[in-house]
Amino acid sequence: MSVFIDAEVTGRYDHAGDANALVYSPLPTPHTYHATRRYTLEIEGSEQAARDFVQKTLVEEVSQQVHFGASPALSGHSFILDYGFKPGALDLERETILAYYRSLPDPGFLLKKLTITQRLYVFAEGEAAPPEKFVRDIVNPAIHRHQVIAA
Repeated sequence: MSVFIDAEVTGRYDHAGDANALVYSPLPTPHTYHATRRYTLEIEGSEQAARDFVQKTLVEEVSQQVHFGASPALSGHSFILDYGFKPGALDLERETILAYYRSLPDPGFLLKKLTITQRLYVFAEGEAAPPEKFVRDIVNPAIHRHQVIAA
């Protein structure tokens, strides 16, 4: 039976940046963003072994931390934009992680699928710009899949 493990890696010392850096034209009101990385593992076997794999392999212990679970790691956002490569698109990070996993003599779990997404938390002072503006300027529909999550 498959189990899904969601892991969101955040920088311990990261601060929200100016969201105008993400879009092609200026935003009407002040917006900031905070970027994180989400890994979703579909596994069979030991959930603890999979969590240990994430902690040891995907998190740099001094400057990063991991939040396990489906709930967002940050709060107070206007919306979240998740985007990542479509299946079949060349994702070198994913391929490198899978190659490392396959090199382990006994990882303690079977990794059936790995999905990686960039998560952008967008914060607005006043009325938030429509998420579609961020999708249009960030997401390449030829290679990316995306999801907008309302606050």
